[in-house]
Amino acid sequence: MKSPGGHPWLEDVSWELVIWQNEQLCAARNAHHGPTSDGYEETRVLWEENYRKPFDLPGLADFGRRCHRLAPFTNYNGNTFSAIVRAIIEGADFSTPDQALARVLAGHIVAGVAEEGEVEAFRKLCEKRGL
Repeated sequence: MKSPGGHPWLEDVSWELVIWQNEQLCAARNAHHGPTSDGYEETRVLWEENYRKPFDLPGLADFGRRCHRLAPFTNYNGNTFSAIVRAIIEGADFSTPDQALARVLAGHIVAGVAEEGEVEAFRKLCEKRGL
């Protein structure tokens, strides 16, 4: 399942699915969904060039953070990429308590609010599972 450089966790998550995820989040909160003029195209290209590549889970969380920072959508960028990363973690090989912790830590990393200790804890948690 895992290649030497990681796993292609995002291989089934096309850019269209990212857009759909953002649409769902915006609709649930009656918020405007749409592309931004500054970040949309750059994020789309970054996603399409990388989503089939292997990542370890810390690298995946960092990739989600990079996409969030580019702000491709008018609303809920952090929530969009956090939801994708958390969904992937739910399918990863973690014990139940570790999975919950991994989802929280990854969400903080994607949102860009993780402290260095949280980043290190996530890295160690993933290393422990070979992810």
